[in-house]
Amino acid sequence: MIYLDNGATSFPKPQEVADAVYEYMTKVGSNINRGGYEKAYSAAEVVLETREMIDSMMNGYGARNAIFTPGNTYALNFLIKGLARTGDKFLTSHMEHNAVYRPLHQLQEDGVIEYECMPCNELGQLDLDKALDMITPDIKAVVMLHASNVSGTILPIEDIGRKCHEEGVLFIVDAAQTAGNTPIDMQKCHIDGLTVPGHKSLLGPQGIGAMLINPAIKDDIIPIISGGTGSHSDMADMPSELPDRFESGTLNLPGIFGLHAALKWVQEHFDEVHAHEEKLTARMLEGIANIKGVRLAGIPTTEGRVSVVSIDFTEEDNGICAFNLEHTYGINTRVGLHCAPLAHESLHTFPEGTVRFSIGPFNTEDEIDVALKAIEELALASNV
Repeated sequence: MIYLDNGATSFPKPQEVADAVYEYMTKVGSNINRGGYEKAYSAAEVVLETREMIDSMMNGYGARNAIFTPGNTYALNFLIKGLARTGDKFLTSHMEHNAVYRPLHQLQEDGVIEYECMPCNELGQLDLDKALDMITPDIKAVVMLHASNVSGTILPIEDIGRKCHEEGVLFIVDAAQTAGNTPIDMQKCHIDGLTVPGHKSLLGPQGIGAMLINPAIKDDIIPIISGGTGSHSDMADMPSELPDRFESGTLNLPGIFGLHAALKWVQEHFDEVHAHEEKLTARMLEGIANIKGVRLAGIPTTEGRVSVVSIDFTEEDNGICAFNLEHTYGINTRVGLHCAPLAHESLHTFPEGTVRFSIGPFNTEDEIDVALKAIEELALASNV
């Protein structure tokens, strides 16, 4: 098997990640903030260290402002719905994943907010001049991804964040495809809310993620989940301090232990992984450029993109090609619209979608070469 679906979830994980989850399940097992005994305290230390590591990696606003969530989609919903008030206006980009598009659409359908999409071109690049003109003081928040899960195109979050800051507009960034492989600086980019999945380039388990917030906006966010926090149990209202205000119920502690180990691994290998993925992406892009019968969706070079490469088989059904990639060549990809219809509209690949190859830290040059040969043979067969 050649696994090229790291944009959906990274695989394999470092062995340390599985070991950490197993250690929690077999040697710890206790909750935090609920038990007055040593194992509970030691587990709480791991949780705090994990907050500190992820906050440091993203240059956030302090460990207490790193809130654990069940994943990136949950975090985006928490921020979007928690911030929305009747009559508000939001902006997003025309490259968004449904994790942003659907909550905004639902709120608009319910008559709560209005939203507009900042335009993008057929390479997935934001029309920056038009986007900046759309950011005006009457906008409540700009919510946008950092890099496309379809084309890999990186959007200019520093430019957008600076304009948001100047206009007094909140700035929320979806880092699903960049956290762990691309430097992110929340403070430099004036990011008020950053959402992060643990299971993609951070190499952690599924079911764990985080939202990192500017504490200045914490009171503007209405908690969409309420319940036990292990603190202020006498109060009917949610506590005001972070992280408790946004962390009701039992945390995914096996996931946090796994994420703790994953973050250590990523920090130690960040530059090495970045260079390796860039090298493999360049190899794949160069190979695709020489294959007739396929069209690349997105930027044809490694500059301005992450290691997500999508193609459209112009003479064949993409679904059949993805099936053959697995069953004939043993290559795992993802085919379709990738939960991102807006992006495919911008890329001119709607409604047929694309076949996506997403490269991870453990892929090899040989695997990329096998994938390129398979693409060429499938494209050639369709032209016979």
